[in-house]
Amino acid sequence: MAISSPLTEASSSPIAARFAAVRADIEAACRAAGRGDPGDVTLTAVTKTQPPEAIDAALAAGQRVFGENRVQEALARWTDRRADHPDLHLRLIGPLQTNKVREALQLFNVIETLDRPKLAQALATVGQALGVAPRVLVQVNTGAEPQKAGVAITQAPALIEQARALGLTVEGLMCIPPAGEDPAPHFALLAQMAREHGLDILSMGMSGDYPAAIAAGATHVRVGSALFGQRDG
Repeated sequence: MAISSPLTEASSSPIAARFAAVRADIEAACRAAGRGDPGDVTLTAVTKTQPPEAIDAALAAGQRVFGENRVQEALARWTDRRADHPDLHLRLIGPLQTNKVREALQLFNVIETLDRPKLAQALATVGQALGVAPRVLVQVNTGAEPQKAGVAITQAPALIEQARALGLTVEGLMCIPPAGEDPAPHFALLAQMAREHGLDILSMGMSGDYPAAIAAGATHVRVGSALFGQRDG
């Protein structure tokens, strides 16, 4: 009788199969876009609302880059796991309140949602107190949606320059295109803005549109339901 090893069991789990499928799709999208190295696109697994067993299955599948929307939930989910997995890379992809900046900088490697001058100042002040230069992306509201976070397109250049002047490490841009619209123009706009400001990182594309984002130059795609399945609520 064959005996399954933990590695075999992990590699045959439904979540492991989804990770393999998404990684294959990323490689295919890179080839279709004429991008030579699929390793240039980082898969960020979005773990908001996921149960512990799903997180552990993702870790067992070899995933190490994760995105979270809320600081407090992330602290509960990742504090102990980070001690067990020192190679974890955590990215905040949800709105950040200024009163949560210290906790965010102590947990996350990168803040993807810098969207206003007040937050830039708070990140710089707390970062100086902690002895770090916070790594950030500027979130741009490409669809001008009033209900959505992100700096307005016309105000993005000033925010980028302010963040740099404050000593923040501005690595790139992030966007979430409007639901129900063709995301390609939004991705193209963000890519053009990144080129104009000498920024290398483009975090764009989610479960329903990451191949289009890769075609437009995404370096990071944020994928949740395609990896973990749909969840109620």
